[in-house]
Amino acid sequence: MSRNPLAAEAVAAPVLRFDDVSMRYGRAPETLRDLTFELEQGSFHFLTGASGAGKSSLLKLIYLAAKPSKGLIHLFGQDVSAIPPKDKPHVRRRIGVVFQEFRLLDHMTAFDNVALPLRIAGRKPDSYRQDVAELLAWVGLKSRMHAMPPTLAGGEKQRLAIARAVVNRPDILVADEPTGNVDHEMSLRILRLFVELNRLGTTVLIATHDQDLVARAGQPVLHLDGGRLTTLQPGARP
Repeated sequence: MSRNPLAAEAVAAPVLRFDDVSMRYGRAPETLRDLTFELEQGSFHFLTGASGAGKSSLLKLIYLAAKPSKGLIHLFGQDVSAIPPKDKPHVRRRIGVVFQEFRLLDHMTAFDNVALPLRIAGRKPDSYRQDVAELLAWVGLKSRMHAMPPTLAGGEKQRLAIARAVVNRPDILVADEPTGNVDHEMSLRILRLFVELNRLGTTVLIATHDQDLVARAGQPVLHLDGGRLTTLQPGARP
């Protein structure tokens, strides 16, 4: 049978789309203004901008920790404003988040902190024990897997938070200054982890001030300035 020349090509929807999105806190001036952009499935971007430019606010909109004051956000093909409250936990489980403040559970070991997303997803310990141990070794925490978070140094907590965010291979990973508390060698190792995760299909968005990291990665950049967003190609300067 010949193909119908009028048949529409199947085009995958972007994993994330902002349409004319703005955000403000209370009566303050808008932190983000009229943002319109898309992230394709499997893409890798950095998010840059001066302190206070709105990078953390933009990430909060993506992982459903904040709501826009104007505009529409589509996540995994769904209008975020139309997602029922009972379905939001399931949507959030598809998003890995590396927070600046870590948000580790102090009463759980490093191993159990990383394993938590897998436990929530219903996996049994026998099915994930080796995966978690290998990931902790990759981020340099093999000898600390039974340590409690209060006994870890700042850089160790950062690496632990990253391991927890990526352990279940999320559809989207957003990271807020993920290399801010580690040395240069470890920051490159973490970058390789993000690149490998991206090769497996995860959409990656990293907010950072580390211009050396951005230059080494050679990926496009979303740059925030005055609450507005511009897209820069690899190697371009804002």
